Amino acid sequence: MEICHRAYTILTEQLGYKPQDIIFDPNIFAVATGLEEHNNYGVDFIEATREIKRLMPLTKVSGGVSNLSFSFRGNEHVREAMHSVFLFHAIKAGMDMGIVNAGQLAVYDEIEPQLKKLCEDVILNRNNDQNEATESLIQFAETVKAKGKVQIKDEAWRLEPVEKRLSHALVNGITDYIDEDTEEARQKYTRPLDIIEGPLMDGMTIVGDLFGSGKMFLPQVVKSARVMKKSVAYLTPFIEAEKLETSNAPKVLLATVKGDVHDIGKNIVGVVLGCNGYTIIDLGVMVPAAKILEEAKKQQVDIIGLSGLITPSLDEMVHIAKEMKRQHFTVPLLIGGATTSRMHTAVKIAESYDHGVLHVLDASRSVTVVSDLLNDNKADLLQKTKTEYDELREDFWNKKTIKKFLSIGDARLNQTKINWDLYEPERPQFTGTKTLHNFSLEQIAAFIDWTPFFITWELHGKFPAILDDEKVGIEASKLFADANELLKKVVDEKWLQAEAVYGIWNAKRFGDDDVMIEDKTKLHFLRQQIQKAEGQPNMCLSDFISPIVNDYIGAFAVTIKGIEPHIQKFEEAHDDYNKIMLQALADRLAEAFAECLHKQVRTEDWGYAREESLSNNDLISEKYRGIRPAPGYPACPDHTEKITLFDLLNVKEEIGIDLTESLAMYPAASVCGWYFAHPDSKYFGIGKITDEQVTDYAIRKGMQLSEAERWLRPIMDESRPQ
Repeated sequence: MEICHRAYTILTEQLGYKPQDIIFDPNIFAVATGLEEHNNYGVDFIEATREIKRLMPLTKVSGGVSNLSFSFRGNEHVREAMHSVFLFHAIKAGMDMGIVNAGQLAVYDEIEPQLKKLCEDVILNRNNDQNEATESLIQFAETVKAKGKVQIKDEAWRLEPVEKRLSHALVNGITDYIDEDTEEARQKYTRPLDIIEGPLMDGMTIVGDLFGSGKMFLPQVVKSARVMKKSVAYLTPFIEAEKLETSNAPKVLLATVKGDVHDIGKNIVGVVLGCNGYTIIDLGVMVPAAKILEEAKKQQVDIIGLSGLITPSLDEMVHIAKEMKRQHFTVPLLIGGATTSRMHTAVKIAESYDHGVLHVLDASRSVTVVSDLLNDNKADLLQKTKTEYDELREDFWNKKTIKKFLSIGDARLNQTKINWDLYEPERPQFTGTKTLHNFSLEQIAAFIDWTPFFITWELHGKFPAILDDEKVGIEASKLFADANELLKKVVDEKWLQAEAVYGIWNAKRFGDDDVMIEDKTKLHFLRQQIQKAEGQPNMCLSDFISPIVNDYIGAFAVTIKGIEPHIQKFEEAHDDYNKIMLQALADRLAEAFAECLHKQVRTEDWGYAREESLSNNDLISEKYRGIRPAPGYPACPDHTEKITLFDLLNVKEEIGIDLTESLAMYPAASVCGWYFAHPDSKYFGIGKITDEQVTDYAIRKGMQLSEAERWLRPIMDESRPQ
């Protein structure tokens, strides 16, 4: 510890190294050698790691794990169990990386209980007086060696009847033997369909029960679905050859609505419902209402589920609900997606359709909702939901406290106070635009914020603490390992391409709420209108651009391209787990690229923060100077300003991002936004605005009032029925 800390002081204080660029290897030495002074070596490394992380939290810790088990060379089964047990405890203490044969690591929870206890006694130096723990492990190792046991995994389940083997494979996500076990079952059962509706569904019922009770997590369920799909794919040709009847399982139609391209959440819901015995008809993304309802009739579906991420999708869902009523549909309608909410569903959508509209928060809840809608609980659930939504709607329209708004004129008088006489904008290295093709994915990956990645998989907790979480830590760690394995493949084999276009221009505030770029392009922003507490300004993004001297503003668009052929391969392999994993990683890489590029702009191209020295956690916490708000998000909620941004940067021609009719970006793993550099600039939300500002905004933009209302509806004040 003294040496590590001395090195740290020299590196950081004298040589200017960043703490996060330092890796310590405090040395892992062999235990169970027979020499008593060696017995605490495992504990010593673990405690040294914990102390390094306490004293020097941004540094990394590595170790040569295979050294630990050197005394048992030749007995791979025991060595691999020792490595797994050691890593389980060392990682909890803060170990970041290690040298070990990762492909042969035992899964900690699957190590035989006796071997696990013996390994922990030795590694943690428990019950080790007179080397008793060491001797016990040596004796056990000899029995394993005598049996010639070299496999880590317990293969005893392979001796069970085929039905139990299929169930075991499903619950544990094991695809190794699924074809041969499915074939054995096919020889045993009269019809191939009986296997699907029998042992396979029995296994998936166990999976569903474990998931519902919190004993399995979403990544495990998706792995189970992969096993199920591979087995069904094996049986499909036999079913078709015999022209047997298809399954009579209830049908759920899922679609991302017109104009929206985001479907990770929808895909997860489809997998989870599929695991619970429902037939899923997934229409994909950007699906028009007519197509959704046409397919629903044709397939005679039992439930329709709509998904959307961007705010215009909310209006499209209302439209579909009205069409379902007009066309006399009677099936329940499920609503889900990032911008949806129980309140919006109650106030806007449920009013438009009479046969059941339910907001579903996430995949784990979809199973219970769908199950209740398709059994005797349906009437009770619909009545309960209707009563709940009626109350929500009544509360919404009869709020006890009506929000107080300033007039738009008074709101502008209360704008952010900045002394522009003392501000001299930093001159950027260039004005105009630059395009980046095939930017380094490896460089981008270092900027990934992993917390939203785990949220995608419905594992909630902040990274890296989630890896040690008492409830989800083990599965989160497995998921993280799988993600990094796939990410390495993506980077090494160049599966995806990172492209960006960005620009910096002369700018000046124009009026109160607009910004003029290069004396020819006008940007339009909205201002907070809710009455604030004394001393709190009604902010607008234009507040951060000088109205006096020549200032600057920037914009960017980044995208991660090339995902489609790899998604197709995973679909063809019936591998939803890696399909969803790749989509989630592409989204993370796009956000990381935006972070990486913003840093380059701040420290180099614009250069207003050349001395910046922030860790990735600091970047995630937005401790940098300046902001990069995106059109459609809280500080500038009008999606149509995206059109101006795309025109300024020539985005489609430069890097191939398209805008849908609802102004979603495709490829879906794309991010765009503005760059503001002023030290006082900050992120904020516009909140609700009045009809007065909507009218003012429409005049400023030169657009029809109805069009302005369409795009600004989510933030318009609706304290009274319109």
